[in-house]
Amino acid sequence: MQVPATFEYERADSVTHALELLERYGPEARVVAGGHSLIPMMKLRLAQPEALIDINGLAAELGRITVEGGELAIGALVRHAELLESTTATDPFPIFRDAERVIADPIVRNRGTVGGSLCQGDPSEDLSAVFAALHATAVIQGQGGTRTVPVRQFHEGPYETAVGPGQLLIQLRVPVTLGTGSAYEKVERRVGDWPVAAAGAVLTVEDGVITRAGIGLTAVGAAHFCAPEAEEHLTGRPPGAEAFAEAGRIAAEHCAPSADQRGPADYKRHLAAELTRRALATAAGRI
Repeated sequence: MQVPATFEYERADSVTHALELLERYGPEARVVAGGHSLIPMMKLRLAQPEALIDINGLAAELGRITVEGGELAIGALVRHAELLESTTATDPFPIFRDAERVIADPIVRNRGTVGGSLCQGDPSEDLSAVFAALHATAVIQGQGGTRTVPVRQFHEGPYETAVGPGQLLIQLRVPVTLGTGSAYEKVERRVGDWPVAAAGAVLTVEDGVITRAGIGLTAVGAAHFCAPEAEEHLTGRPPGAEAFAEAGRIAAEHCAPSADQRGPADYKRHLAAELTRRALATAAGRI
């Protein structure tokens, strides 16, 4: 039987209280909400936090999905199932619906949180690619106040994020723009598995040309889960099959996939190109 190492447990009743607890217990404390990634790692003793701060009681502060000042605001404690069911999020950005339908299974989606997924920092995480494609901004709060970090700077390495000791990710913000379409494509070995490769695409078109492109990639070694070179190729061009195929090729060229039990590197690179092309085509059709 796998048993975690001994740890302290506290349940926060507000964001302020959670920050106070994080400061009290120091850098070896961890926040827990869904716990689907953290708890298994603790059982294997790959993670041995000295204290767990339970934030499940903070839904009133961190569990809302709203539109504020021209931006979609998604609280860090929003559950995957809630994001999937939220027309406030999925109507302007169907990429959320595409991705959430293929994340794990209903049991995990009912408990796992948006913020937990991003803060885990797994190189194969779906929502990291989604928010990168959306050019989202992360809002991080500490005792000294809040700061914003572009999601493309949020992940500093595998399992490393911009959230420092004593801080909480509290919200993700996405600009809402007219003339935008989005989509997500994923290949997995079995239903609910981590992706072999996946790609998200977000396109804004004005007067027949692409004015902004977002491409998110996961599980293929794309730096910061995005493909800026492919996005640059698309900007200023009319949307079309040729442009999308070339963007896929460029995105794959700048990936660094690793061979593992899910497939060899050249297969993953091929998927990066093909899934990018498909996601772009679907996104364009949804504008």
